[in-house]
Amino acid sequence: MADTSQRAGRRAFVVEDLGETRQWLNALLREAFGEIEIGNAADLKGARHWFAGRDTAGAGLLALIDLGLPDGSGVDLIRELSQSHPDVHLVVTTVFDDDDHLVQAMAAGAHGYLLKDRDTEELVTQLRKIDGGEAAISPAVARRILSLFRTHARFVVDRPAESHALTPRETEVLTVVGRGMTLPEAAIVLGMSSQTVATHVKTIYRKLGIRSRAEAAREAVRLNLT
Repeated sequence: MADTSQRAGRRAFVVEDLGETRQWLNALLREAFGEIEIGNAADLKGARHWFAGRDTAGAGLLALIDLGLPDGSGVDLIRELSQSHPDVHLVVTTVFDDDDHLVQAMAAGAHGYLLKDRDTEELVTQLRKIDGGEAAISPAVARRILSLFRTHARFVVDRPAESHALTPRETEVLTVVGRGMTLPEAAIVLGMSSQTVATHVKTIYRKLGIRSRAEAAREAVRLNLT
């Protein structure tokens, strides 16, 4: 039984397209926090409608957000809510444990990252950490973050200082790519052709000594571009 004495003000919102999984996440939340108020949405449209015009300040609102939704990526919702509702505690709930999804979500503003294929006890334990000011992160994800940090730290120490000098235009490209935009999307935002953006990306990768979008996102975060 969850101790509700310190969790009376907690509310939650779940964004998950699978009905059975949505019910399971609701049950996890009640196991972690007691009989709290929970809202639900099955897609980005429903989530955006729920949050539109809603005052969440001081509501103690925790949002569990799936990444693979029928009408887009949960990363986009995380990015939007981190700007429009900065008081909401955003936690990813997903089956994706790869570097790309992890880095994109954290760069967008996620406060936690939970893997849905873990057992109930582990997930409840991680959720309860939130009330203690800790991040709700699956242990496997925490290990991956440490691995990414070590890799990045070695790269920063080893690379020549002059290798990462980007031009202003290259910095703009890294900024939008680091936010998770595709090349066509970046081209529209920057007013360039997709080919020009691709050329800039190749130059950025060469200068920074990186090889993937995940590494580009990490560099954008490190340089305070996102």
